[in-house]
Amino acid sequence: MRSVFAPRPRERMLQPSAETGSVTAEFVAIVPAILLVLTFCLGAVQVVVQQARLTDAAADGARSIARGDAVGTADGNMIAAVGSASVSVDRSGDYVCVTARQGAAGPASLTGMSVTGKGCALGDDEAVSSGGGDE
Repeated sequence: MRSVFAPRPRERMLQPSAETGSVTAEFVAIVPAILLVLTFCLGAVQVVVQQARLTDAAADGARSIARGDAVGTADGNMIAAVGSASVSVDRSGDYVCVTARQGAAGPASLTGMSVTGKGCALGDDEAVSSGGGDE
C-alpha cells in the first residue's frame, strides 16, 4: 500500500490537467459580482450618512424657528449644511417640526429614491404662535 504522503511520480505532475485555468475562469466570473455587491454596500452607507445629515439639519432648523428666527434664515442655514433640499415647516401646538427632503446621492440616485430627515423642537409660545419671526 502506498503512503498518502508519498510524492507523486514526476511524469504525472508534468502532464497538463483538464482543470488547468479553471481558477482563472472562476476568478473572472466572481470579480464583477464582488464589485457589484461592494458598490451597493457603499451606496447604502452613503444614503444612511445623507439621511443623518438631513435629520441633523432639520433639527437645527426646527430649533432655530422655535427660538424665534425667521423661516428664511433657518432654510438658508439648512441649505448651507446639506445643499439643495426641499424644506417644509409644520407647527403643532408648542412644537415646530421641520422636514428636509433630498434626492439620494451616489449609486442610489439611479433609483430615483429620495431621502428625508425630520427634526422637531419645543418652541417658545410667542415664537411658535407668531410664525417664527418675520418671514
